[in-house]
Amino acid sequence: MDTLSYKTVSANKETSGKKWLVVDAEGQTVGRLASKVAKLIRGKHKPNYTPHADCGDNVIIINAEKVSFSGTKLEDKEYVHYTGYPGGQRSLTAQEMLKKHPQRLIEKAVKGMLPTNKLGRHLYRNLRVYVGPEHDQQAQKPEVINLNSIK
Repeated sequence: MDTLSYKTVSANKETSGKKWLVVDAEGQTVGRLASKVAKLIRGKHKPNYTPHADCGDNVIIINAEKVSFSGTKLEDKEYVHYTGYPGGQRSLTAQEMLKKHPQRLIEKAVKGMLPTNKLGRHLYRNLRVYVGPEHDQQAQKPEVINLNSIK
């Protein structure tokens, strides 16, 4: 036999079949929510997953303010950033961040679970997070997905 009877198929952004998915964050733990959403954005749930291509789905997260933390992370976990000025290191606890910017909290958690390279920065643009049950992507006809059904 001089030819192969099978061929490895690599997906690319044209053949990936991207969909829009809606995830309800109400009652979900932040870390578990972020890891499952990162898996959806990356495309690891699809049979044609290709590590070097954007073959994942676009994900919309609603009810960002209703997430939960396990244990005492709500009071203990700190988010630190630096303004760029001397003495400009600022920190917020998870409780303060959840009160001020709940969408940033989820975005930061999901971004930390994506690859740290050009592909990861590109994949991060496939995430939309909204406070409350309303979102702006009605025209894309997104499918509602239950995160408890994803492993």
